[in-house]
Formats: sequence, structure tokens, C-alpha cells
Amino acid sequence: MATTLVLVAGVTSAVAAGPAQAAVSCDVTYAANQWTTGSGQGGFTASITLKNTGDPITSWTLAFDFPTTGQKYTPTGWGANWSQSGTTMTGTNMPWNGNLATGASTNIGFQGTWTGSNPSPTEFSVNGVTCGGTGENAAPTVSLTSPTAGQTFTAPATVPIAANAADSDGTVSKVDFYQGTTLLGTDNSAPYNYSWQNVAAGSYSITARATDNGGKTTTSPPVGITVSPDSGPALVVSPTSLSVPEEGSASFTVKLSQAPSANVTVTAARVSGDADITVATPTTRTFTPSNWNTAQSFQLNAADDSDTTSGSAVIRVSAGGYDPVDVTANEADDDVGGENPYVQRFVELYNEIHDPANGYFSPEGVPYHSIETFLVEAPDHGHETTSEAYSYYLWLEAVYGQVTGDWSKFNNAWASMEKYIIPATADQPTNSFYNPSKPATYASEHLQISNYPSQIDPGVTVGADPLANELQSAYGTRDMYGMHWLLDVDNTYGFGRCGDGTTKPAYINTYQRGPEESVFETIPQPSCDTFAHGGTNGFLDLFIKDSSYAKQWKYTNAPDADARAVQAAYWALTWAKAQNKASEVSASVAKAAKMGDYLRYAMYDKYFKRPGCTSPSCPAGTGKDSAAYLLNWYYAWGGATDSSAGWAWRIGSSHNHSGYQNPFAAWALSNVTELRPKSSSGAADWSTSLTRQLQFYKWLQSNEGAIAGGATNSWNGNYSAPPSNLPKFHGMAYDWQPVYHDPPSNQWFGFQAWTMERVAELYNVTGNADAKAILDKWVTWALDNTTVSSDGSYQIPSTLRWTGQPAGDFNATTGMPPANPNLRVTVVDHTQDVGVAGAYAKVLMYYAARANHAEARDTAKALLDAVWQHRDEEGVSVPETKQDYNRIDDPVYVPPGWSGEMPNGDAINSNSTFISIRSFYRDDPDWPKVDAFLKGTGPAPTFNYHRFWAQVDVAVALAEYGRLFP
Repeated sequence: MATTLVLVAGVTSAVAAGPAQAAVSCDVTYAANQWTTGSGQGGFTASITLKNTGDPITSWTLAFDFPTTGQKYTPTGWGANWSQSGTTMTGTNMPWNGNLATGASTNIGFQGTWTGSNPSPTEFSVNGVTCGGTGENAAPTVSLTSPTAGQTFTAPATVPIAANAADSDGTVSKVDFYQGTTLLGTDNSAPYNYSWQNVAAGSYSITARATDNGGKTTTSPPVGITVSPDSGPALVVSPTSLSVPEEGSASFTVKLSQAPSANVTVTAARVSGDADITVATPTTRTFTPSNWNTAQSFQLNAADDSDTTSGSAVIRVSAGGYDPVDVTANEADDDVGGENPYVQRFVELYNEIHDPANGYFSPEGVPYHSIETFLVEAPDHGHETTSEAYSYYLWLEAVYGQVTGDWSKFNNAWASMEKYIIPATADQPTNSFYNPSKPATYASEHLQISNYPSQIDPGVTVGADPLANELQSAYGTRDMYGMHWLLDVDNTYGFGRCGDGTTKPAYINTYQRGPEESVFETIPQPSCDTFAHGGTNGFLDLFIKDSSYAKQWKYTNAPDADARAVQAAYWALTWAKAQNKASEVSASVAKAAKMGDYLRYAMYDKYFKRPGCTSPSCPAGTGKDSAAYLLNWYYAWGGATDSSAGWAWRIGSSHNHSGYQNPFAAWALSNVTELRPKSSSGAADWSTSLTRQLQFYKWLQSNEGAIAGGATNSWNGNYSAPPSNLPKFHGMAYDWQPVYHDPPSNQWFGFQAWTMERVAELYNVTGNADAKAILDKWVTWALDNTTVSSDGSYQIPSTLRWTGQPAGDFNATTGMPPANPNLRVTVVDHTQDVGVAGAYAKVLMYYAARANHAEARDTAKALLDAVWQHRDEEGVSVPETKQDYNRIDDPVYVPPGWSGEMPNGDAINSNSTFISIRSFYRDDPDWPKVDAFLKGTGPAPTFNYHRFWAQVDVAVALAEYGRLFP
């Protein structure tokens, strides 16, 4: 994905506001998130909400003093022209946020560094008038009383946190407790406290943030504590949270951390909570000096009751001389399928995914792409993660809420996504400079990697962005609300945040050089390139050629993931409503609607050109005439890190892949009240998209029933004229491999299963006739190429081969395209891929439940039963032989004369290979098998992978089968 960068920036001058011409009254909320970079020093971001409580104003100057001389503006800021003189900070309005009506607010902020301490400012002024401080503007006060500075604990620790909080002009509505920037818990009434449990060894910074009844906040000074490793004996319990189906059972295991000198008797007993949850007899287990490290199970049972709610209980595991460990057991009420074996399997797999011992989540709670580290496919390392994984995380927790009635897990998943993979204001700081009439500067894509870097060409006309002002009007900010597609969760590469080298997770990118760039030919780079790593110009001049380069941030969104997040939010809302708990998910659902509003950038051509473009000089869009109303391969945005030379850009993509479409999300965003976007035209755009996506599927449906690749508005990535014999969809040329070519982008059956699952949900929920017509043909083809044997073995399609093309052009605005007798597909080989099998089973079950199709229902059941036979300690998996790992030592193209370094010192030059710039892989425990294969002394390596998305696809399929066929 060649995200084109605007590299020539103007200069914004800060102009002091004149004397106030109105009765000025104001309220300021200041919140700082800080981190430590060394002893007694660090960095921070300050997020400020400026609210006008007086007469309307047309311009403003905000001023305040830092409490210490060690607090410095970097300078990087947003929403205001910032400057610092001594300890005084001054910010003046931007052109778009100077007008503040009575009661209106604007969100602004900046980055800074601190030495010694980082207390928050206490007094602010606007246009020379002091804000807050007296009367109804007074902020609350808060201070920590526990723990104390320097206090030490022993892991796994329970840290008691307590605070005093008061508000002179009102009441304290809540106190939030934080470790760094991570919210630990909230107390809504005095005394304000929280018990932080099972804390691992490490150093931590604790703060309390008080919010008063007027919404004003104050954060306490941080308190540093240390949790030391425990070298003594301990009970090892896994998992410590699990679900128990009503009239069913679930288990957890116990072992000892070290060998005892004599036998140890471990007891499990309920100490609080729902009496329907009990420990099955026997309630004790004995560990000896010889079997201490062998896990033994305790079974929990949930009795039938007459209520329709899911209770919970605390089970305490204890033994003489050992600290007790508490297990939280949540009842899955039988009104949502507690007796159903498929729901029970969901609960079992859910607990496997959440078991810390299995390693699906990082210490920060971020889902890894896989629990294995040596994995090269789309991500080039297993402990990266993707927006795809986060969207599946949401789906998993939505189903958990449906089964248990507990919606906190879904909300926590959304909060984690928002914190770690949706760039915050501080991560996209110069959006205020974005000019929608000039979204970006053109640079051609190229078929060959050796043609990169691509030359910036300002002579090519770029269309206008019709969404930016509408979105700013709806949400009051230029910030984008969408996921970046790739995170280095453990900071394995060492880029850190904006080149700091240490912060994790870290935003990174890989693909940047056209459709022939295989994962084995990529060069990882930071999403915030400050030239701290790489070459003279960081990594920028590997991709874009220009006369000069500026430090910048840049993000790429994978639209199918954001659409899946909306899809999960729909189900969370629907199931929570059925439980009379819609209010518990309303805030997250509103954010899903917002995400869907911004997702419309995926409807637009890369440079906002009109559909049907056949040369770089083709007409530019002047409004929504540059929208294809399909979900394209990506949208991207970026800008300068230097606010004094601020600029920003946004682009869409010209390539539309059938596998990325999500008509179910389009339907939800245009028809479900709670998911309708706030913008003036968002719901209408998604309504148009729903029709357009269904037309696209039909235009691409082969004679057999499978869905072909897609269409592009930029042939060869440079708007050249496509072959004249290619049919067109709304002016865009048919492309059997519309995105990447190595391997071909529509040969994987998984794209068929993923995209048809969304069509099947649409049909299941709405009865849409067009969706049914597409599914009738697709399901018949898929079933004809699927076998499930009586012994539980199964085969589903894997690699697909395409010939022919659609029957003709399609330009109609209503109706469906004709059949395609000459567009053909062949199934080349088959697979037992567990994740694809789970997605495929969902297609069959959603279709079967609405169409009363017995074969589809029974095949879905048989597939799920067969997949379940591939259980292991971490979930479900099958052996995979990785012949493509013969490319681990493939050359990576680096332009002649270019040289640089990865953060760990790996050289980047014309001799680089995939492994040479990822030398850390040589220390991976799976490296010897791969190394032997590369040297020709061993076979192609075989691994059992546990991809997060695959486990969730199976888990969701199990629960949904139980719901649809109770």
C-alpha cells in the first residue's frame, strides 16, 4: 500500500487574540497521560477540553503555567497554535475552532517532557479571564492514601488502592484508579478504593483521577510502587475466571510452583456469590513431592434455577502454607443455551483463549495474532497483532455476553481497542492542518518492487474529500476514528512510539511497494517516522521519492476489520436488548456507529478520482462522485510530526476485493437506530453501499457459485487504461486478483467463507432476497466440494483457480446483474484449516436457519464436531506444513546506494534478506526446524498454529450453532 505523503508544508503563525469583546466565562479540563523514559524523567501528552460557559466568542487564547520548570512542550500539539515562554504555555485557536458558542467545547492538546515530576496546572485563563477556580467552576481535589510512595509487595500481589476526594462546589461522581495509562477500576462512592489483585512483578505508577458532578477532573500525583518476584511456594491456578453452563460444568486446574517437602492437600470451596455454583466432590486434591507439577482439575457445577440471569461466585483455592487464590465463576443461564453441548464447547474454548498460561493476550491485554511467535503470513511475526484480531476479540466478547449476560468483557475489549490500535489524538497530532480540497499529492503505484521509491507528482489532479468537514461537524475534531492495521505488540522490532525505542505496543507497517510485494519481501517500518531508525530519511525514501523529507506519522486502515467491529456491535446490542441490558453496551455501540461513519473513507478512490478513470489526467471528484460505495482494500491518513510546519493528508484505495465486503454492516449502519452514524449523510451512504455490495457479488458470481476477485479504478496502480475486453462494474475494470499478486489475492477459500458469512447474516436477520439468491448458488457449490467422513475427518476447499470473466458491464442503479456462464472456478486442493472451517460453518448455519436447509445445517454441525476432534491444550489446531518458509532467506529489494539499520542494528542494504533484517528470529525456539529446511538438511517444517482469529471463528460458530439450533 503506497500511502502517498504530502511533503511540502506551509507555516502557521500564532497570532495573539485581541481584547475580549464578550463576557468571557470558561471551564477547562486538563488530563495528562505520562510515561517514564529514565530515572526522574519522562514524557506526557496533555488532553485539554476548553468549554465556553460565557457569551459566544470568535477567537480565543488559552494560557496557563506549568507548576515546575522541568515541564517542557516538545513542541508537538493539536487543535491550537502552541508556544511556551518560561513556565507559561499559550495556545491560540485554529481557523476551524475559534468560534465557540455558549456551551460549546473544543478538544486540544500537546506533547511534552518532564523532569522531576509532572503535576497538572491548576489555573487557566481564556482571553485574559481566569477559568474555574471558584463557584461552579471549581475542580475536585484528590490524593492517594494507599499505597504509599516506595511501598513494596510480593507477586502475585494484592495492592490496596485508596484515595480521598472532595469537591468544594458539588459532589464527586467517581474516582478512577490508574496504573500508568491503564484504568484499573472505578469507585462511585466514598470511601474510594480498589483492590488490584494478582499483580505481577514489576515497577508501577499509581494515580487516582476524580471526576465531579460537572464533569471536571483532577488527577492525583503519582505514587510509585515495586512488586518483587515471589521465590516461595505458590498455588498455580488456571484459569482464574471461567463460565459454567447452568445444569452443566466447567473445570479449572491447580498445580504447585515448586516441589514440596511433604504432601500438600489443596481445597476448593465457594466463599461468596451464587449458591447454585458448587465445587463437585471430591473438593480436595493431594500433591506429592513427585506429582507437584502435574495439573489436577476441580470441577464446578451450576444447578438449574428459575431465574433468567447469570450469577457468579468466588471459589477459593487454598492449602496450608500457601497464599489462597480466588477463581471467579460466572453462570451461563440455560435460557441462552446452557444445556446445549455446543454452547458448552464455546465456554470451554473461551476459557482456553483467556487462560493466561496459553498466551493469546499480551500483558497489556492485547490479543496476539497467534500464540506462536515464528509465524510469517500477512503479519510477519506471530506476536504482532492486527485490526482483524481486535475485531474478532469484540465478536468473542459479544457472544460471551449473549451466553452469560456479562457485558463488561465486550466493553473492556472495545476500550482496549480504542487504547492500543485506534490512534489517539497524540498519535495523529496535526490533523487540524488537513485541507479537504487537497487531500494528498499523487504518486504512482508500480507492479515491480524495483520501481520504488515512487516519484511524487503534484501535476496530477486530485479530487476533493467530501467527508472531512461533515465528520468534523459531527464529532468536533479532525481526528480519524479507525484502527491502524498492524501493531508490534511486544515491540519486537524496537521502534517504540515515535522512535523512543521502548514503548509497547508500537504502531508499525510493512507492505508499501505494490501488488508484487510478498510478506517475504517487506521492510518493516515505524508508523511514526522520526528518522531515529533506518537511513538518513528514516524509511520514507524506500517508498516515496521527493526533493526533501519531513518527520511524519501515517496509518493504514483495513476496512474489513472495522466493518467486523460494527458487525460485533450489532450482535452485542441485539443480545443485550433481549436481556434488558442495552444500556450496558450503549456507549460502545455509539462508538461503533462513529467508526462506521469514518469507515466511509473506504468507499473512495485513492486520490478521489471518479470511477471509470483510465489515465492520471482523468476527472477528479468534486464530491461524492468519487465513491464506489464498496469497501476497498484500505484507507490511510498521516501528517507532519512538527506542528510548526503542519500538514496532513488522507487517501482511499482504488482496488475493491470481494472478500472485504460486508453488506451486513452496511445494513446495520443504515437501518439500526443505535448504529446510525451522527453525520448528515452517513446512514444514506451505507444504504447505497448495501445495494452496491450485493450488485458486486452478483456481478462476480461464477457459473458454479463462488465469488471472483473484484474490480479496480486504477489499472496497474497508475490509472492506465485497462485491456479493452475487460468488463466493468460502475466503470471499474474486472480484476481476478485485485490487490496483491504474490500469492494471487483471491485464490484462498477463506475469503469466500468470510464474505459469505456476512451475506448469510444479512439474509438470516432480514430475509433479503438478493442475499438469498447469492447464497442459494454459493452454498450448493461449497457443499459439493466439502466432505466430512464418519471418522470425523473433513475436507473443505483451499486453493481456487479462476478462468473467464463476468458476462458484461454493469452500471444499473437497481436490480441485479445477469448470470456469468463463462466465469469459472476450480477447486485445486482442500484443507482442514480450523478457522476457515468455523467461518464456513457459520455461513451454512445462518443460511440453514432461515432457509430451512437441512443439508447446510447438518454439514455445519458435522464440521464443528470434526473440528472439535482436533482439541489440544491451547484450543483447536491441525498440523500445517510450511513449504513457503523456503522464502525466509529471500532477498529484499533495497534501492542501490541506500543503507540504514533496524533498531537492533540489523543492516538494511542491497544484500538484505527477510531473515537478515529480522535476526531475532534466529533466537526463536522454532528456528532450528526452519534453519534445517533452508539448509536442505531437514523437511519442510510442520507446526500447529493457534491464530487468534481462527480460535474465535470456531468459538463463535459453536455458540451460534447452539443458539440457532437449540
